[in-house]
Amino acid sequence: MKDLITLKNMDSTEYQRYLNNAIKNYAAEHVKAGNWSEEEAIDKATNEYNKLLPEGEKTPNHKLFTIHAEDKEVGMIWLGVRSEEKGFIYDFNIWEGNQGRGYGKQAMKEIEVVGKSLGLKSIRLHVFGHNEVAWNLYKKLGYIETDIVMEKNLEV
Repeated sequence: MKDLITLKNMDSTEYQRYLNNAIKNYAAEHVKAGNWSEEEAIDKATNEYNKLLPEGEKTPNHKLFTIHAEDKEVGMIWLGVRSEEKGFIYDFNIWEGNQGRGYGKQAMKEIEVVGKSLGLKSIRLHVFGHNEVAWNLYKKLGYIETDIVMEKNLEV
């Protein structure tokens, strides 16, 4: 049997630690996807986070959680309420060394419980095309593709 996970509201210390890593990771994902150059990526990522979370972990309509299992933090998940009926998972990570243990699947199921308690009728998310592990998890959990962007590099 898998260990049960719990979602705990992020405190300000956890948020600052998360934010520092999230900006770097978000910038790197956009560079890898070909959306941004390396030179502009950190500034663009910082601006996006500042717009979305102007009050940090206390920004209204945003729920930032640390994911805990076995009395330790194993990841994080961020649910935003976009309307009375729709939510959006802005970020979701299981920390390195904790992956492949079922924590991600459990956390996604738990965030659905949170969404229902907030009155949401649906939750959307974005997955980068190169992230096959995440894409497969979301498909297994019943998420369907609603929009697909494709690109071909002509410089190769």
